Amino acid sequence: MIQSMTGFGKHVIQLPSKKITIELKSLNSKNLDINARMPPSYREKELELRKTIASSLQRGKIDFNLYVEITGDAISAGINEGVVRRYMEQLRTIAEGEDLKLLEMAVRLPDALKTDKADIDEEEYMTIKQTLELALTEINRFRTEEGKVLEEDFLVRITAINRLLDEVVKIDPDRLATIRERLDKAVADLKTEVDANRFEQELIYYLEKYDITEEKVRLKNHLDYFSNTLNSDDSNGKKLGFICQEIGREINTIGSKANFAPMQQLVVQMKDELEKIKEQMLNVL
Repeated sequence: MIQSMTGFGKHVIQLPSKKITIELKSLNSKNLDINARMPPSYREKELELRKTIASSLQRGKIDFNLYVEITGDAISAGINEGVVRRYMEQLRTIAEGEDLKLLEMAVRLPDALKTDKADIDEEEYMTIKQTLELALTEINRFRTEEGKVLEEDFLVRITAINRLLDEVVKIDPDRLATIRERLDKAVADLKTEVDANRFEQELIYYLEKYDITEEKVRLKNHLDYFSNTLNSDDSNGKKLGFICQEIGREINTIGSKANFAPMQQLVVQMKDELEKIKEQMLNVL
């Protein structure tokens, strides 16, 4: 079963004095790229949280947001009184004004507020980890549901290519007969005598260059391999992408050898279905 790289997960938990919210959003990417946003006081745990996310999501462009809202009496910041007073004194030397106005200006300046850095409470951190696990469960559920939609679309496209391949197999004898008839006519138009045995040998050699038996067999095998990989337990978008390349190679070879308008039309339709698969394949984990 495949998974999409697109997903969203969110979980909120209320502590006695804080509300903790974790949001995860993922988009498609060739590799794992985690963009983390969290309060400075929680940065010491960032590497561990990143490892947890990486082991669960594996690949994609991931936005990880940790929000902490103080809902109780806990205060982690205060006014840096000494710095504010010095700012006010310097402001008085520049312009006259009421103390309240000067204070409003001073508290907006750098270092006017001080933050008391405290170690993260271990119990609180365990709660954050549990919240992250729940958000990861949610985003993986989202990815699985999106993967089901992609899988259904892929099966429709692969079935269509298989059907078109059956049409190619069906008209192949007519194609070779048409090519042979065209060559016979070209020789007849020369109005010169040719050695019949030599002509037959050259004709067979020429027709062998247009033979697509191997391409038909390989294309069928690649289509079956794609379907089997799609139904495997693991989601492997890169492997499916490689199989798509092989499918495209065989379709292109059939097209280059066709030399027959009805078959070339079928090849164009197969290419169209394959391109639609490739577009969606970018979202597969």
